[in-house]
Amino acid sequence: MGDQRAIGVGLLGLGTVGTEVYRLLQDGDAIARTVGRPVTIRRVAVARPDRPREVSVPPALLGSDGLEIVTSPEIDIVVELIGGIEPARSYLLRALASGKSVVTANKALLAAHGVELFAQAESSGAHLYFEASVGGGIPLIKPISESLAAARLQAITGILNGTTNFILTRMAHEGWSFEDALQEARRRGFAEADPTDDVEGHDAAAKLAILATVAFRRHVRGPDVFREGISRITPRDFVYAKELGFAIKLLAIARVHDGEVEARVHPALVPLDHPLALVPDEFNAVLVEGADVGRIVFSGRGAGGAPTATAVVGDVLAVARDLAAGVRGRSLAGNATGTRVRPIEDVVVPYFLSLQVIDRPGVFARVATAFGEEQVSIASIVQKSRGEVADAILVTHDAPERAIRRVQERLRTLGIVKAISNVIRVEGSV
Repeated sequence: MGDQRAIGVGLLGLGTVGTEVYRLLQDGDAIARTVGRPVTIRRVAVARPDRPREVSVPPALLGSDGLEIVTSPEIDIVVELIGGIEPARSYLLRALASGKSVVTANKALLAAHGVELFAQAESSGAHLYFEASVGGGIPLIKPISESLAAARLQAITGILNGTTNFILTRMAHEGWSFEDALQEARRRGFAEADPTDDVEGHDAAAKLAILATVAFRRHVRGPDVFREGISRITPRDFVYAKELGFAIKLLAIARVHDGEVEARVHPALVPLDHPLALVPDEFNAVLVEGADVGRIVFSGRGAGGAPTATAVVGDVLAVARDLAAGVRGRSLAGNATGTRVRPIEDVVVPYFLSLQVIDRPGVFARVATAFGEEQVSIASIVQKSRGEVADAILVTHDAPERAIRRVQERLRTLGIVKAISNVIRVEGSV
């Protein structure tokens, strides 16, 4: 019959996701059939054990000492759901060093300290799984790291934050301001009281760092990712973008080049028929491209307690199956190497610029001259008169970021340009 000892699980955290994980792991018979051995929660650590909870946890299992979980010989798998950097980092390094397997949904920790966690997992022969850290319930990490391991992936383009996609969808479809769309996102529970991590791109940047590390086998850290948020996007930007055949999305983009990786998160215009232009509301989608597989799109609801918990438990069961079979642990990004991240100044894409200019003859010639002096070619230009001031909407051909910045400096010196309303990068054909 072999070893039928139950595989012990310790939970660090019992919030929204942790509560769902606890519920799912109560289905002992089904889990035992899947794994081949029973899987049992041995201990749960929370900040306040006396607080009322949505699930009934036996008092003998509940405590406040996370260190007890990562050092207990009864625990085989540590599930970290407390979030943040510390004490999560210290707990997981301790667990991995002692040979315990780890499942985590902590994107901030992996984006900042993944290198040392992956190295410790490899050194100890311990599992480190993190499917829930990026797409919630959308399977991404394992398909990219395993099913597409031989695909020579070259690019990732994704909508990785449901809050910002909801906001931009409402602005596009309803004509709402950013502030009104944010308020609706809060009302529906998509946005936190402090939405900075979402709307300024921190959340998407952390997720992109993890995806790029897994896909390209090159370490990309969260702080290495160029980041720009959506708070400067206006309803007028959507009107002009649509007239030109584009939608506006907050995109997370990573591409591998010889010797370096390009990694950036920012608003972008995408053609209306692009797969990502069609992703609505709080949905996420990731498009991966490889030399041998072409384009593959993953999509679904990227957040929420139930989808994320499903991904966490999927990782727990995968690890448990390996432990039951005596398979040595591993990290899904353990063989990644160091890399140089391409500076944003060197990135070359088309650009959308919205200017407010004095409405009189000769203005466009002077504006075009400013672009020409920096070797930036204009693909299209549209004027929308609004009395004495006109909106000048320009889309360039491919141009380096540094050249566009110099163009803006020149435009600001022209008395005819009253304001540079917005500058948005373009992804896709112009």
